[in-house]
Amino acid sequence: MQVLQTVVEVDGEGLKALMGEQVLLMCTNYFYAGKLVGVNDTCVKLEDPSIVYDTGAFSSGAWSDAQRLHTDEWYVQREAIESFGKGK
Repeated sequence: MQVLQTVVEVDGEGLKALMGEQVLLMCTNYFYAGKLVGVNDTCVKLEDPSIVYDTGAFSSGAWSDAQRLHTDEWYVQREAIESFGKGK
């Protein structure tokens, strides 16, 4: 049996490492894109937010169908985020 012996807490990993970056949040029902400007225990804050209905090819320079939301900022519940990373 292999057993993990050491756990190391690393500051600035995960969502916090992407602060100030364009991100894609793959969530339970929708994909959200925007600049990640806030992170707390319950939600994240996106600036210039869009819902991405069709990513198209990930090698492409733009989303195939991303529709800008009606506001400058949008909040997404962290518990709904399934995966995340740098966006386009």
